[in-house]
Amino acid sequence: MTRGIFSGRLLGLLDVFGSVVSAAAATRNHRTPDPRDLQRLGIDPERFREINRF
Repeated sequence: MTRGIFSGRLLGLLDVFGSVVSAAAATRNHRTPDPRDLQRLGIDPERFREINRF
């Protein structure tokens, strides 16, 4: 049972890390990140669009 809990947490961590990488790549390329990635990271997609870019 411990192995299942560890695997689930590891997969969750990898899922969040994937969202971080995806959102960072999108912003680096001056694109809006996928709303699902932003939500997974705790960022409101509507509020993200309001950010002024310099």
